[in-house]
Amino acid sequence: MRRAPGLAVALALVLAACQQPAQAEGVVATPEAAVKASEAPGRRTAVFAGGCFWGMEAVFSHVKGVTSVVSGFEGGGARDARYETVSTGRTGHAEAVRITYDPARIRYDELLRIFFGVASDPTQLNRQGPDVGTQYRNAIVPQSPEQARVAAAYVAQLRRTNLWRAPIVTAIEPNRGFYAAEAYHQDFMLRNPDHGYIRRWDVPKVDALKRTFPQFWKASFTVN
Repeated sequence: MRRAPGLAVALALVLAACQQPAQAEGVVATPEAAVKASEAPGRRTAVFAGGCFWGMEAVFSHVKGVTSVVSGFEGGGARDARYETVSTGRTGHAEAVRITYDPARIRYDELLRIFFGVASDPTQLNRQGPDVGTQYRNAIVPQSPEQARVAAAYVAQLRRTNLWRAPIVTAIEPNRGFYAAEAYHQDFMLRNPDHGYIRRWDVPKVDALKRTFPQFWKASFTVN
């Protein structure tokens, strides 16, 4: 059994990736989806990849109807689903979040609005800001045929708009499995509110959620 990295190793790994100097992604008031999600009652999960997972987790942890947000990896195998390995960009994984939500309180298409509007920049290919590599790609990973239908319709809808100056490159990827990241990545913004990267790049995303989508905002942070 491989032991979890110590504090010094964890810090070095973070410095190698998520802590690189960054530029905040733009905020877009994305429109309501023309195709609304229709999911059966009960908790559902959504998986999105959009750059460093700290910011993605922070945004969706402040969304009404969300009961869990886990930072992790999608798109590769279980054996290589470790932060230091994924950070090489050679495993096929992307940093991602797995969101558990109540569709009676927030629909999947509404999560997509937030994903495109404030959580990530859909025009950056294999990167977000200075974080470069396929592990930072922008992707939606449907967990059901209904999510796949709604996601495809919403991406097509957004591509007909002029909300961004560059083309949307967000991929809709098959569900190959999701693997939770190491414990020190979970609830990262909540546990590290004064971290330099969090304060400069992720706090603005959370503020943008509150400002742009007040109907979805909740003040409390969803703790796993």
